[in-house]
Amino acid sequence: MTDVLQREARAAARGHDAPPRSRVPYLRTIGLYALTLWALVTLVFFLPRFMPGDPLRALQDADSGQFIYDAQERDKIAAYYGLDKPLVSQYRSYLSDLRKGDFGWSISQNTPVATLLKKRLPWTLLLTGSALLLSSTISYFVGITAAWHRGRFADRALIVVLSATRAIPEYAMASALLITFAVTYPIFPQAGAQQAFATYGSPLDAIGDVLFHLALPLAALTVGLAANKFLIVRNTVISTLGEDYMVLARAKGLSRRLLKYRHSGRNALLPFVTALGIQAGFAVGGSLFVESIFNYPGMGTLVERAVTARDYPLLQGCFILLAVVVLIANLAVELTYAKLDPRVRRR
Repeated sequence: MTDVLQREARAAARGHDAPPRSRVPYLRTIGLYALTLWALVTLVFFLPRFMPGDPLRALQDADSGQFIYDAQERDKIAAYYGLDKPLVSQYRSYLSDLRKGDFGWSISQNTPVATLLKKRLPWTLLLTGSALLLSSTISYFVGITAAWHRGRFADRALIVVLSATRAIPEYAMASALLITFAVTYPIFPQAGAQQAFATYGSPLDAIGDVLFHLALPLAALTVGLAANKFLIVRNTVISTLGEDYMVLARAKGLSRRLLKYRHSGRNALLPFVTALGIQAGFAVGGSLFVESIFNYPGMGTLVERAVTARDYPLLQGCFILLAVVVLIANLAVELTYAKLDPRVRRR
């Protein structure tokens, strides 16, 4: 009997020590993101309506070229877009349309919002995705290398330069690059994402043209994103160089490459991934300014026109779509973080 009780006690102890396999934390995380999305959807609805003006102000302004003299006709247009209803009624209709995947009809451009978003979103994803990927690659490897050469001239120069560029807003960096490399020295195009009316002999020519137009906007967005993650990686790696496991790894005679990337570099992944998730939102926000400066055909120029025209449906569609992109990116980062650090899954 005693042996049986001891075996059961050991089994219970093993079960207690084993990490729980429940998926409740994942469901809780997804639930929190769903709640956040609802809050953003609500904010996106009410915020434009609290701004001065409305989408039909041009129709009511006698000095505007779009002025409609017939008051009944103006009322019909307001009723068509649902702007004559109380806010609560508009909000219910707005949520009902979103559940159906209907973003409404753009008032200023007289086009379905979904059609405009489908044309513009791929360009913004190309810019922000490329910037996050390029800045992450540069900051990770350069940060590790700088940590291993800490105190030397190259390390100090990188810290000074990247700390300075981190303080420069994206629109200022974009303006400087535009003036320098597109106006003063016309190396790159000043605007657009492709050459107008161009015919390409092969898909590689088309890709080359897209990358050529992408160079300056990508550089403007990448520099600031890389600077912050570089400092995180460098400082994290430096803090691990004197740890016992690093001393043991050196004593085993492991190569410098393994010491840099497999031992010290892996410890920088957790804060690095955290910074990447935070930067996803900043990258999307920064891309809106960069796109406006370079007249890049992404969501930035679309948002600018929607704000100018107080186009409620278009504003709602743009911000909801961008919010969903940021939330998906953060959710992917959080799940990746849980894979890298098993302790997160036990909460």
